[in-house]
Amino acid sequence: MAKKATKAKPTKSMEEALWESCNKMRGSVEPSEYKHVVLSLIFLKYAGDHFDQKHKEICEQYGDDYADMVEFYAQDNVFYIPAECRWSYIMENAKQDNIFQIIDDALANIEKSNKQLDGALPSNYYSNLGLDRSKFAALLDEINKLDTLKDEENDIIGRVYEFFLGKFAIAEGKGKGEFYTPKSIVNLIAEMIEPYDGKIYDPCCGSGGMFVQSMKFVKAHHGNQKNISVYGQEYTKTTYKLARMNLAIRGINADIRLGDTFHNDQHKDLKADYIMANPPFNQSGWRTENELTSDPRWAGFDVPPTSNANYGWILNILSKLSTDGVAGFILSNGALSADSTELAIRRKLLEMGKVEAIVILPRKLFYSTDISVTLWILNNNKKARCVEKNGEERHYRDREKEVMFFDMRNMGEPYEKKFVQLSEADRNKVTTAYHNWQQEGWETSYSDEPEFCKSVNLTNLKEKDFSLVPSKYIEFIQRNGMENFDEKIKTIGAELKTLNEERTTLDQEIKKLFAAYGIEI
Repeated sequence: MAKKATKAKPTKSMEEALWESCNKMRGSVEPSEYKHVVLSLIFLKYAGDHFDQKHKEICEQYGDDYADMVEFYAQDNVFYIPAECRWSYIMENAKQDNIFQIIDDALANIEKSNKQLDGALPSNYYSNLGLDRSKFAALLDEINKLDTLKDEENDIIGRVYEFFLGKFAIAEGKGKGEFYTPKSIVNLIAEMIEPYDGKIYDPCCGSGGMFVQSMKFVKAHHGNQKNISVYGQEYTKTTYKLARMNLAIRGINADIRLGDTFHNDQHKDLKADYIMANPPFNQSGWRTENELTSDPRWAGFDVPPTSNANYGWILNILSKLSTDGVAGFILSNGALSADSTELAIRRKLLEMGKVEAIVILPRKLFYSTDISVTLWILNNNKKARCVEKNGEERHYRDREKEVMFFDMRNMGEPYEKKFVQLSEADRNKVTTAYHNWQQEGWETSYSDEPEFCKSVNLTNLKEKDFSLVPSKYIEFIQRNGMENFDEKIKTIGAELKTLNEERTTLDQEIKKLFAAYGIEI
C-alpha cells in the first residue's frame, strides 16, 4: 500500500524568515534599528557574492596575480572586497566574541576600497548596539541562505526595507507614508511619464526605489541607462545611507545628498526632465509662520500653509521641472479638495495648465497604511491634439487646460494576504488610455469610460470649484440606489476578513495569557 503523501509546509518568504530572526533580538535592540541591522548585512552578502563570482572569473581568465586589481572589478560595477571583509570570512567568525567589530571593520574597509561608497556605509555601528551574539549568529545564518546572484533583478534592499518598515509602522503606530514606495506604484509612474533619457529627480528619495525601478524601465524598453542622470535628496541620515547602498549595488551613479529639502535644498538650480516622488503624507509643522515665506519655489503662488506640506511638495516639484519636464508623485487624497490657501494654489495650477492627470489608487497598496492615495501627473509641455483631419486641413484641440481623471479603486490583485498590488493588466489599462488621450487625433482615439476615466476641461473644473476628486467627474453607474456598489462590497468584505483575522489572533493571545496562570478558557 502506497504511503500517503505528506503535505509540504508552505515556504516562508525571504522577508518573513529575516523578520523572524530579527524579532528574536527584540529585547536587545530597538525595533526601529532592525532594518538597519539587516540591510547592511544583506549589502555585505550581496557585495561578497558578486566579488567572489568576479574573483573566480579573473583568476580563470588572467591568473591569480590579477585577482586583487581593483580596476578589474570596478569596470563591471563590482565592489572590491579585502580578504577580511568578505562574507566567507564573516561566516567563519560568526560565533566569535569579536564578530561585531569584524563587521564594523569590514564596512569601514570596503568603503575605503571603493570611492563610490564614500559616506554610504554605517561606521562603528554593530559594536555599539549591545546585540545578543547567539541570536545575531542565527541572523547571519539566515542571511547566508540568500542567493543574491539568482535574485539579481529584484530590488533586494528596497523589498526588505519596504517589508520591515511596514512591520515597524504597524508596531509603532505610524502610518504617514514615510516609507519605500511599492514597486507596482513606481512602475505605473514610470510607464506614464516614460523616463527614457535626461535628468531624474526625487526630493525625498528614501531608499532609492524610484531610481531603481526607473532604470529597470529604461532597460526594459531598450534605452541607454548612460543617458540618465540621477539626483535625489533625503532627510534621514540612516535612510540616506540605505539609498546610497541600494544604488551602489545596482551600479547606478547618482548625486544623492543629505538634508531637509525645504530648509536646505541641495539642488537649488536643478531643472529635471522627470520627477518621481512619494513625499511624507500630510506633514504638519514643516515650517513656522515666519519661515520660507519668500522662497523662490512658490514665486507667483500663495505660500503653502504651515499645517500641511502637501502643496509645498507640489510647488517644490513644479519649480524643479525643465521646460518640457513631467512629474509623477503620490499624495494623500486630501490634497485633491483642500480649501483656503491650497485651493488658491490648486486653481492657479489648473489655470496654468500644469496638472495633466489625477489617478486615485486602490487601498492597501502600502504596508504601513491602508488608505487610498492619489497619483498626480504634472506636465510643463501639454501639447495640443489634432482631433480632425480634413484633407490637408487639420483641427487641433487645446488640451493644455484639460485634466485626465482615472479611478483605480476597483483594481489591484491580492498580495501578501492583507495587501494589494497593481497587476500588469491594471497598469496597461491606465497607461494605454492615458497615452491615447495625450496623442488623440485622426491617428489615435480616446473615449471616456464610466467608472474608469474621463477627460475634463477647465470650464467643468471651475463648475466643481477646482476640485480634483475623480468621482466628481467620472460617471458611476447606479446599482440599487447605491453608487459604486461593487467597490463598497469589496471594501466591506476585505475589512471584515481583516477584523476576523485580528480577532482570531487576539483570542489566541488571551488564551496564552490565562494559560500562564493555569486558567483554561
